[in-house]
Amino acid sequence: MTDLMTMLRATSDHKMAGVIRILLGLMMCMTGLMKMFVPSLGAAFAGQLAAARIPFPELNVIVVPGIEVLVGVALIAGYYSRVAALLLAGIMIVAAYVHLAVHDPSLFPLQPEAPIIPLMVIPLTSLLLIRGGGAWSLDLKSTG
Repeated sequence: MTDLMTMLRATSDHKMAGVIRILLGLMMCMTGLMKMFVPSLGAAFAGQLAAARIPFPELNVIVVPGIEVLVGVALIAGYYSRVAALLLAGIMIVAAYVHLAVHDPSLFPLQPEAPIIPLMVIPLTSLLLIRGGGAWSLDLKSTG
């Protein structure tokens, strides 16, 4: 088990991975916090989940923004960056599906209806899965 944890945190001082990790982390913190604290955006998110027929929409409206913030904080800090990137990829796959399944522009108040953002984020998470957290990460400090 210790070898798996060491492998998950292994990274190099790759600066581009560090920049991408921090920017994705900031994005996730912002989207999660906006869903939590901006009523119109939380309502739009609930509408998206219902329109896309995502299971347990009432639970997901509460849980997903919290996970987004936690993933964002982990990415900003570079703490278990690969695990956070994997969670982010899963979130973005569901987000891409929602964008493709929902045809009501009013449910996407701050974003395009097309899945542009999720489809841009998924390859960036792949870089983090391959490279790890990169420069300025707690992962690098733990393995350096």
